[in-house]
Amino acid sequence: MSRTLGRLLATASLASLAVTALAAAPAHAAPTRDEPAGQAVVQSVTLSADAALEIAQAAMREAARQKQRVTVVIVDRSGATRLVVKGDGAGPQTEESARRKAFTAVSFGKATGELGRSLTGSRPSIADIPGTLFLAGGVPVASGGAPIAGVGVGGAPSGDIDEAIAQAGLKAVAGRLR
Repeated sequence: MSRTLGRLLATASLASLAVTALAAAPAHAAPTRDEPAGQAVVQSVTLSADAALEIAQAAMREAARQKQRVTVVIVDRSGATRLVVKGDGAGPQTEESARRKAFTAVSFGKATGELGRSLTGSRPSIADIPGTLFLAGGVPVASGGAPIAGVGVGGAPSGDIDEAIAQAGLKAVAGRLR
């Protein structure tokens, strides 16, 4: 047998042993490069449509009590709009303002009034992120310590009033958020 043929047979035998060993490996073996580790499906907590409606209704009741013409927007954890209630007489800018406040609150897990007070200086900051608005009036909805939605209110003459209205809406479901 030639030397080259002997090497080929030895290589083929080793390859055969490697394939056999892989086939006999237990099913719980560590993932290979071709198989990513971790879960393929992740479950998340979502604010129900009924709870979103309840928040919006409570916020609009508070706005009426304070004689304010506002818009209430609720977004989910990803920032997608779930609900918009534009009150009678609310200005055209109120919907976008409320949406951006809700988005900011859920993105950072804090009320926009608190976030706005922490911004200082002229250097780039989180306020430069597109779609955010750091005026008071947005509050996060949290479950299990994590934000799951955001409530934004726009249209009152001050952000503090907007935020009080948003807080009144959140209070309507606060005892049922796990």
